Amino acid sequence: MDFGSQIKKIREDNGMTQEQFALKLNVSRQAVSNWENNKNLPDIGMLIVISNVFLVSLDYLIKGDEKMNNMTQKIIKDGSETRRAKFNMVSSIIGGVLLLMGLVLLIVKGLSVEYIDANGMLHENFFLIPVSFLCLFCGLISFLVIGIKTIFCKVKNKRSM
Repeated sequence: MDFGSQIKKIREDNGMTQEQFALKLNVSRQAVSNWENNKNLPDIGMLIVISNVFLVSLDYLIKGDEKMNNMTQKIIKDGSETRRAKFNMVSSIIGGVLLLMGLVLLIVKGLSVEYIDANGMLHENFFLIPVSFLCLFCGLISFLVIGIKTIFCKVKNKRSM
């Protein structure tokens, strides 16, 4: 049984019209109609309200019968999209920090003064150049990988629809 059929059955078992059902949940009648026709699905908060108001288990609402319904698929999809977005955000922040560090190190190298002390020893921050290039390279690679992965996921989602 799909989610729309479950909502309709719950509403009819309680002897309610779509409008009465909507009033009880503080949503529009159109929202209930869209749920019943599988055009839209309620968010997890609304599922909890439906579960509490009509005394049905969340397990029944989400899983339905033995097979997976569209609500279960939506929850799984939303979870994976949330994880992907968090990963992309963290990776972008790390890449940005690396790029910024690389630029700062190059600026510090450019502003630093090389000098020879009284013992004839040269003092130079030569190590700043390779470290700054390494930071710039890692930052750019991070952004490149995130961009390619995002484009790949969008193409994959368009093909699966």
